[in-house]
Amino acid sequence: MNIFPAIDLFNGKAVRLLKGDYQKMTVYSENPLEVAKDFENSGAEFLHIVDLEGAKTGDTPNIGTIEKIVKNTSLFTEIGGGIRTLETVEKYVNIGVKRVILGTAAVNDEEFLISAVKKYGEKIAVGIDIKDGFVAIKGWTDLSKFTPFEFCGKMQNIGVKTVICTDVSKDGAMQGTNVDLYKEMSEKFDINIIASGGVSSIDDIKRLKNLEIYGAIIGKAYYTKAISLAEAIEVAK
Repeated sequence: MNIFPAIDLFNGKAVRLLKGDYQKMTVYSENPLEVAKDFENSGAEFLHIVDLEGAKTGDTPNIGTIEKIVKNTSLFTEIGGGIRTLETVEKYVNIGVKRVILGTAAVNDEEFLISAVKKYGEKIAVGIDIKDGFVAIKGWTDLSKFTPFEFCGKMQNIGVKTVICTDVSKDGAMQGTNVDLYKEMSEKFDINIIASGGVSSIDDIKRLKNLEIYGAIIGKAYYTKAISLAEAIEVAK
């Protein structure tokens, strides 16, 4: 299983939100590139970035910061947050981002999703954010009509190879991860699943590894030093 340490960007800084609430934001670093280099020094090969401003506006306000990280590390970098057009996908691919994560747009604009998968193949992933039993959109502020399983099945049929599955209720709460959800998903679908939200101990990593899923994202647990990234990477191997 691959470990994806996470950087959430807001105003060029590395921050974390509690359960997706923009009012509950903690700034962890003024210099995200340093954070990414720390990840690399701990043995990370992957990096998960979310542009929290982009998630709200659909723009790419942090692309300069992201480009610095891509150019100055050798991390396999994936980016999500407000990616709603092929032009935006192209901007990120052109600066060297390896995988682009579609969220709201994958739910609301199927034609866009299909054309993105057709053009960029495995470079396209989809974020499945789950709130109150449904797929959440627009920075977790609205709910769609899809259950996670309906939506994941639909993604598989379209040809999406990787989904980032977040249980919003667990995110940033440091109370463990929703293993049952990921277990059911991995049994039902033949798709790469990256577990996100609430990974807060080495035990969580071990339990996810036993499911033989593709990856797990570590966010707050790294920043609060609840998990040693180097140990998490070792345990996940």
